[in-house]
Amino acid sequence: MNFFKRRAILKNANHLMLTPVRFVGEEVDQNNFVALLIPKFTNNFAKKYFQPRSKSPFIKLKLDELGSASWLAINGEKKVSEIADELEKKFGEKIHPVEERLTKFLSLLYNHKLILYKEIIGD
Repeated sequence: MNFFKRRAILKNANHLMLTPVRFVGEEVDQNNFVALLIPKFTNNFAKKYFQPRSKSPFIKLKLDELGSASWLAINGEKKVSEIADELEKKFGEKIHPVEERLTKFLSLLYNHKLILYKEIIGD
């Protein structure tokens, strides 16, 4: 699906009814903080010549407590509204406008191609 079709679906969709799916790997430490593993190189030429000289093939994006809990709640079957309810039960007032914060966080992850939505990629 091209960019314009995806954008039209997201523009007209209720974000709370979408189902996020993880698209990159992660590392979880003992405190349940998540570091997303984003590949440094996506081009085959760069992978072949630059990646062997690199210390790690990934860039680690460390998430805070709320971001980590949100990431760990994404399992490919829960809708955003269900994740929001879980986070509200867990954090209470600390994450008060939970729907707004969660949809903005997931939109950022989607724009950086770290998650996809099941409704866009199909079942």
